[in-house]
Amino acid sequence: MQHLTTNEKQTFNLAKKIAKKLKGGEIIGLIGNLGAGKTIFTKGLAAGLGIEQTVNSPTFILMKVYPIRNLNSDIKNLIHIDAYRIKSEQDIIAIGAQEYFARPDTVVIIEWADKIKKILPKKTRFVNIKNKEGDKRIINI
Repeated sequence: MQHLTTNEKQTFNLAKKIAKKLKGGEIIGLIGNLGAGKTIFTKGLAAGLGIEQTVNSPTFILMKVYPIRNLNSDIKNLIHIDAYRIKSEQDIIAIGAQEYFARPDTVVIIEWADKIKKILPKKTRFVNIKNKEGDKRIINI
């Protein structure tokens, strides 16, 4: 499904809306060039899951775990991975990220997922974000 957003707020709100449909166990791979809006999308997804703390890219630490304290949700964690600086898939394996891939109480979102496609489960949903002129984005889910 293709979406057009014309500013960061719309990208954020699209992801927030998508988050409301998640049940847990999902792995979302974000693909797009630098500045495409992957982190804004992640922030919107986190907001939609009820995360109130500041969400930013774990570029240097590779992975962050955000607990979800919504008692009405089966989702207990959002795992945010940033593969931008990795040298190989082994870097992601070494930090234990794969342990979260099969957890039904967790949603995993991965920026630069195209760099680690070989180790991602087949059920991974990919979101391609392309910059257009100005703040316009084409988001294919």
